[in-house]
Amino acid sequence: MKYWTTGEVSKQRNISIRTLRYYDQIDLLTPSFKEDNGRRYYSEKDLFKLEKITILKSLSLPLENIRDVLDKLSYKQILISHHNYLQEQLSKLQTSISNTTSLINMIDMEESLTWERVTELVQNSQNTSKKWIDYFQDDEKTFLQETIPNLSNNDKTTQQYISLLRRIEWCIKHDIKPESDEGHQIACELIEISNDTFQGETKLMDKFWEIRKLPSEETGLYPISEEVLEYVERCIAYVTT
Repeated sequence: MKYWTTGEVSKQRNISIRTLRYYDQIDLLTPSFKEDNGRRYYSEKDLFKLEKITILKSLSLPLENIRDVLDKLSYKQILISHHNYLQEQLSKLQTSISNTTSLINMIDMEESLTWERVTELVQNSQNTSKKWIDYFQDDEKTFLQETIPNLSNNDKTTQQYISLLRRIEWCIKHDIKPESDEGHQIACELIEISNDTFQGETKLMDKFWEIRKLPSEETGLYPISEEVLEYVERCIAYVTT
């Protein structure tokens, strides 16, 4: 049977010798073999037990509780618990990344961003970001969730929509009419992106547009002013009529 010294275990598992001796002192992990001079040797079984302790500690379980459950849980059971814990942490991290990406895109869309606005948008995103999808049938939901741009993403289509919104807001600010050359160009680009997004599903596109005009607190979609929505309708009508 192979044995490992305290120093070897410390180096392999990146655990201090002091910690290993403390585990021995509190009868949490006692080496299988000790020489008369006090030299400790760990067996493979000991190392698996140490791994279980390390995982349970990562779950924020106190040492006294670890001692109580250590021999009652198999290595697989502990690994499954750790896997579930990591999945939960991953979900939280992904949510945090999405919220941060949303804020980055919001800054790109708005010239000035107040703290009140940030709080409002983050809360709206967290609490109601999926309400709009409830207006659609199950088969439509799957399609839309995969294709509709989302501020929490940073893909090319989302950036194109952000760029168009900023151009529209710039046109409104500088009193450039939807029926102008700039309005015509915006409409053509918007139609092209929409066709790509909805893949020719015009009825679905029209349905989404009607929902887009509903209050953001009802749909959970990024709030767009009535002025911008009206500009879009006018410039598209100018191109298509």
